[in-house]
Amino acid sequence: MFYKSSQDGYRSPMEGVKLKALVHGEKTMLCEFRIQAGKSVPQHEHPHEQTGYLVKGKMKLFVEDEVVDLGPGDSWCIPGGVPHSAEVLEDAVIIEVFSPPREEYL
Repeated sequence: MFYKSSQDGYRSPMEGVKLKALVHGEKTMLCEFRIQAGKSVPQHEHPHEQTGYLVKGKMKLFVEDEVVDLGPGDSWCIPGGVPHSAEVLEDAVIIEVFSPPREEYL
């Protein structure tokens, strides 16, 4: 499966957050998130492993009891079932891989 870049296909799961599922296979999916400064992703957990890369912006990532300040070029991996949340400090572009794919994002 291939994905050609397009400005179409974004959806907004919450105010100030845009999400696009870029491409997926049987075991992984690649997503792009665009999140406005000042927005937060509330604490949640899911069974999917989540690996991310911050392309642009600044954010705080909260994983269990750990808080990490992230900037462009930083990355992370959150195991499935682990509580996490985020605060976006500057407009952010984030690329994330989920395994297995998140059906609700397709």
